[in-house]
Amino acid sequence: MGRLAPLSEEPVNQEDDSLNSSKKGRGLTWRNWIKTHLSLVFNKKSDLRILLSVLGCPLFPIPLHTKQPTTTEVSSSAQYIIQHFTAATGCRKLEGTVKNIFATGKVSMAMVDEPGAGGSAAGATGESQKGCFVMWQMVPNKWLIELVVGGHKVVAGSDGNMAWRHTPWLGAHAARGGVRPLRRALQGLDPLAIAALFSPAQHLGEKRISGVDCFVLKLSADQTDLAERGDNTAEMIKHVIFGYFSQRSGLLVYLEDSYLTRIQSPGTHPMYWETTMSTRIEDYRAVEGVMIAQAGQSSVIISRFGDNLKAGPAITRMEEKWTIDDLSFNVPGLSMDCFIPPNEVQTEYPGEDLAWRSPLDE
Repeated sequence: MGRLAPLSEEPVNQEDDSLNSSKKGRGLTWRNWIKTHLSLVFNKKSDLRILLSVLGCPLFPIPLHTKQPTTTEVSSSAQYIIQHFTAATGCRKLEGTVKNIFATGKVSMAMVDEPGAGGSAAGATGESQKGCFVMWQMVPNKWLIELVVGGHKVVAGSDGNMAWRHTPWLGAHAARGGVRPLRRALQGLDPLAIAALFSPAQHLGEKRISGVDCFVLKLSADQTDLAERGDNTAEMIKHVIFGYFSQRSGLLVYLEDSYLTRIQSPGTHPMYWETTMSTRIEDYRAVEGVMIAQAGQSSVIISRFGDNLKAGPAITRMEEKWTIDDLSFNVPGLSMDCFIPPNEVQTEYPGEDLAWRSPLDE
């Protein structure tokens, strides 16, 4: 049996819940995803599915295990910024002692207008959908998140070898590639992982954002990883993330990542999908002596453009507010068994080596 197509970090392509039983456990092709995406994006009944597909459990652009930076001016500047961050959070005291992390929180999601955008917007500001989530993480690459919003539950996880996601309308799906961290954990919840990921980053200089003077660090998925994420109709062109660290406090206060995909089926015009997610990280408080962000707000803009779109790009925008209710380190009873993927995901890969080469496209 062939490997599943990558799961998209953009809205999914299924409109009818009744398809779940016949599609369960099967990969989604980009051609099918494109075929129904427009009607899904501009169908108000589909708003909650889009919100959960994009905002529910997105992943970081690169794996946690990164190459050590060379001793250059750029990497030295990044190292200085990260040292300032680790000192500000006090996270080094956790190194070698933290085996797992547990967090609970609340979320509020909504579709919103994109004023002044060329072409279409997602319609009038949508009704806010409220919910909550529970997240478990075992250092370094095992994690599980359960998120419930508006009566729909999304579950995603990683056993250290593969990652998967389960939604009520698609069932369980895995994807090719090595495991990337859960982006939600990098929004101030796991300062050790933040330090490890951004240590080899490129220092771009300084920028004032949300009224705070920041140092800017950039990370990019390499071309090998990007190539592995595509298929015969889709090419992942880029996936980059920028971390904004306060010059005054040393804390991570803003994350912005963007990925661009070129999609073209035989005999059709190419289309491009660009998704940008920006997150303001706020309300740092001490948890067991470590500074952890307790709240924030994310916004996403999805742009579709191409030569065949005469009216200009189609824009979809959504927002999420989140707060943390509880966070603990080294919770007793958390074992490897908690991160075993669903049976239907495991049986998709009989006899295959699951240590895949490229990061997951959720």
